[in-house]
Amino acid sequence: MQLVSASSSFARLCPVFWLIVALGCAAVAGFAAPQPALAQDEATPDGVGPNAVPIPRGAAVPGFWDPRRRPERPDLSRIQSIRFLTELDYPPFDYAGPDGNPAGFNVDLARLLCDEIKTSCTIQARRFDTLLDALGDNRGDAVIASIASTVETRKRADFTDPYYRTPARFAARADSPIRDVLPELVEGKKIAVVAGTAHEAFLKQMFTEAELHPYPNAEAAREALRNKEVDLLFGDGIALAFWLNGTDSAGCCAFRGGPFLESRFFGEGVGIAVKPGNDLLRQALNWALFRQWEKGSYTDLWLRYFPISPF
Repeated sequence: MQLVSASSSFARLCPVFWLIVALGCAAVAGFAAPQPALAQDEATPDGVGPNAVPIPRGAAVPGFWDPRRRPERPDLSRIQSIRFLTELDYPPFDYAGPDGNPAGFNVDLARLLCDEIKTSCTIQARRFDTLLDALGDNRGDAVIASIASTVETRKRADFTDPYYRTPARFAARADSPIRDVLPELVEGKKIAVVAGTAHEAFLKQMFTEAELHPYPNAEAAREALRNKEVDLLFGDGIALAFWLNGTDSAGCCAFRGGPFLESRFFGEGVGIAVKPGNDLLRQALNWALFRQWEKGSYTDLWLRYFPISPF
């Protein structure tokens, strides 16, 4: 069975580009997503806890945890160790570091969780399409590899609460007068989108008065925006964030509106997979994830990997 990755296939098609970017980083209403914490004129804290990390000007950090719904701390003494499984072909989330060992956002997050739970951990890389099989065969305790929680994957594993979601975003040329993107504001505007994707389906249902221009792949859609053939580009927010921050965009463009996280189109988010019925580990990871957000560690980690946030 094919697993579903949370982000677009762009990362898997362009692993060298993503690895370079990842290494550098590591050294409407009604269907628009809830707004993340946004820095305005000055750097501001994320508003959580006494050790909150300052958010640089213009940065945006997603918040998927409700401070009013603090997870109960389970009996962590019953967890002697955690064997994490991941992959190496999905930078900046998972890739091989200079020493060949697993590295990336997911790997660093796993280490933070182990420190919070105060248990020993190992992180082993396997092929992406074998990860849930390995979990089922007891060759690991948890999978942290950007596997989306879907109807199909939940038949094979239990998942923690989401620790990130893949937003859809609009991009426009930097000199565009378009500042916000709502259906009534972009009537008649030309929007580039990759044909046959959830992003195209979303536009067809929600932006019925816009003029859609489907392209065969993300590169062609981005080129259309660069060349002023369209007014807007709509696509995977994570891929767009790295394009905007990279040399290929030549500073042409910027995010507008959003983010959009409608689960019917863009999924329910990414959690850590554990073996079905392993409630103790799932609850412990949920508690540790909340603690990272509460202390500001999640914010710090996010900003290291996403200097231009997809949110």
